[in-house]
Amino acid sequence: MQEPQFLSVGLGVDARDIAYNHDAASTANRVGIFWLSGFMSDMASTKAAALADYAQRHDLECTRFDYSGHGSSDGILTDGTIGRWLEEARTVFTQITSGPQVIIGSSMGGHIALLLLKSLHREASEQAKRIKGLILIAPAWDMTEELMWKKFPEAARRDILELGFHKRPSAYSEPYTITRNLIEDGRRHLLARKPFDPGCPVIILQGLLDPDVPATHTRELVQFLQGSSIELIEIADGQHRLSRPEDLEKLYAAVAKIVAL
Repeated sequence: MQEPQFLSVGLGVDARDIAYNHDAASTANRVGIFWLSGFMSDMASTKAAALADYAQRHDLECTRFDYSGHGSSDGILTDGTIGRWLEEARTVFTQITSGPQVIIGSSMGGHIALLLLKSLHREASEQAKRIKGLILIAPAWDMTEELMWKKFPEAARRDILELGFHKRPSAYSEPYTITRNLIEDGRRHLLARKPFDPGCPVIILQGLLDPDVPATHTRELVQFLQGSSIELIEIADGQHRLSRPEDLEKLYAAVAKIVAL
């Protein structure tokens, strides 16, 4: 992967340098891919790198970045919140990308993608018009509340309330440190099952063997998303990461479908 560039986000003591890679297309006004990683993932992950390669082969712009506390960006993970990472996503999107974009969010990135779209509709309609569509991979909508707090055992909740954090085992890396600030800030960014029309096509890829973001969670999202083009593709033997060659082919097909619209 090429050496990242850096973009400053935030002011004063809250300023942090966010690492990003931006690959321009050779043809002007080509569609771009904007990648949003999952929790404790980064822009060097299998899917992010595969999408960058796909974009290069199909002359598409591709932009990906690391949230603060992730990858090559400033900060520590335990300072991170949904609101903080949303601010970074919005800054990179508005300052680095140009022209029509397909936003692709994986796991927590799916939540960030939906929040980014909502915030742009509400506050920057011209930016929102650039979004051709969303592709959500095992979208962890309302992750901190629905997939963390509500599912945590009482001992974990007590740790968060009394100690300010809980270390949660992970099948993918070292334990996740879940902070009280992450949970409480998350409550200020809930979709909360309120009907929402994204105003663009949405394609969702979901593995039926996913232990982290269950298929029932994603089916519930489909119930409150409104619009004429919401497509859920369920993969019978798919796990959470959906990064096998056959999974990536489905992802590429989804990108091609939205790019062609």
